[in-house]
Amino acid sequence: MTTAGPATAKHHLGARRLLATADFRRLFATRLVGQWGDGVFQAGLAGAVLFNPERHADPLAVAAGFAVLLLPYSVVGPFAGALLDRWDRRRVLLVANLTRAVFILLTAGAVGFGLDGVPLYAAALFVTGVSRFVGSGLSASLPHVVEPDHLVEANAFVTTLGSLTTVLGAGCAVGLRELFGAGDGGSAWTTACAVAGPLVAAFLAARFRRGALGPDEVDEPSRTMTAVARGLLDGGRAAWRAPSVAASLAALLAHRAAFGASLLLTLLLMRNGLEDFGPLRAGMAGLGEVALAGGAGLLVAGLVTDRLVDVFGRTGAICGALGLAAAAQLALGLPMVLPTILGASFFLTFAGQVVKLCVDASVQGDIGDEVRGRVFALYDTLFNIMQVVAISAAAAVVPLDGRSPGLIVAAAFAYLLGAVAYLLLHRRSR
Repeated sequence: MTTAGPATAKHHLGARRLLATADFRRLFATRLVGQWGDGVFQAGLAGAVLFNPERHADPLAVAAGFAVLLLPYSVVGPFAGALLDRWDRRRVLLVANLTRAVFILLTAGAVGFGLDGVPLYAAALFVTGVSRFVGSGLSASLPHVVEPDHLVEANAFVTTLGSLTTVLGAGCAVGLRELFGAGDGGSAWTTACAVAGPLVAAFLAARFRRGALGPDEVDEPSRTMTAVARGLLDGGRAAWRAPSVAASLAALLAHRAAFGASLLLTLLLMRNGLEDFGPLRAGMAGLGEVALAGGAGLLVAGLVTDRLVDVFGRTGAICGALGLAAAAQLALGLPMVLPTILGASFFLTFAGQVVKLCVDASVQGDIGDEVRGRVFALYDTLFNIMQVVAISAAAAVVPLDGRSPGLIVAAAFAYLLGAVAYLLLHRRSR
C-alpha cells in the first residue's frame, strides 16, 4: 500500500478485520506499548513534581514545567518532520524508541537524586520530544497498513485504544507510587518503570521490513540539512492547501487552549482546593479518578466518532463536539466539586477526542505521503505551543487553590471561537 487518498466509499470494518493484517497488528502494538510507557512516565513525573512531600509547586512552577517540557520540541518538531518524509520510518521508530528509553532512565535518576529545575526538565524534555516524534511517525505510517477507505475507523480504533493505554499506564504509575513511596526515591523507581514501553516498542518496530512504513516518494532537496530546514514551511503550505486540514487544526487548537487552562485548574484543585467527597478522593488519587473519567470519554469517542461522521459529516461532528465541550465547561466545571469535575473530564475528553480523530483522518486522507510527516510534526508543534500558552496565561491569574470561575468561562468561549474558525476556514473548500 502506498498513499492514502480521500475515502470514496464508507465500509465498516470491524476490529477483527483490521487485526487480520500482520503489519497493522505490529504497528498497533508498537503504539500501545509506547503509550503505556508514556502514561507511566507522565504520571510518575507529575507525582514527583506536584504531589511529592519533598517538593513544592505553585501555578507558575507548574506552567514553567509544561513550557520546558513542550516548547523546545515545538521549535525542532517541524524540522524533525522532514526526517519522517526522508528516512525509512521503520528505522526512525526503532532509533527514537531506544533514545526515549535512555532519557527515561536519566529523568528517573534526576528525580532520585533530588534534582530540580534545568537538570530534571532537560532530561524530561527529551523524553516528551521523542515521544511526540514517535507519535508523528506512527500516524504518518498508518496509511501504509490500512486501506484508504477505512482510515477514519482505523484512526478511531488505534488512537482511542492508544489513549486508553496511556490512561492505563498512568493508573499503573499510581499503583507503583503506592508500592515504592511518594518521596524522591519512590518517584524515581516509578518513573524508571516506564522504560519497558519504548524498549518493547523498539523491538516491535525492528520486525517491520525496510520501507514497509514509507515514505514511498521523497519530495525534498537532495541535501538533508536543506530538507530539514524547510520542514516547517512545507508542512504549513501543505496544510493550508487542504482546507479540511487547516479548518480541523483550528478546531483542535481551540480545544487545546481551553483544555490546557482546565488542566492547570484541575491540578491545582486536586492539590490545594478540594477535599474528599464520599468515596471520591482528592490529591494524587483524585487525578487517577480524573484520568479514568477521561479514559471513559476516550473509549466512547472511539466507538461513536465514525458513526457521527457518517450521520452528521465531519463538519457537524467537529462543531457539535466543540459545542458540547463549551456546555460541559459551564455546567460541570463551574461548581468545582469532585463529582462535577469528573463529569467535565469525561465530556471534555470525549469532545477533544472526536475532534482529534477527525483531524488525523483529514491529514491522512487529504495530505500526500511525501509531505505527511511534516504536516503531522507541524500539527504536534502547534498542539504543544497552544497548550503551553494557555497554561502559562492561566497560571498568571489563577489562585493557588485553582478556584477561578472566570477562566472556566473563558475556556468555554474558546471552544465556541474554535467552531467559528472551523466553519470560516472550511468554507474555502467549496
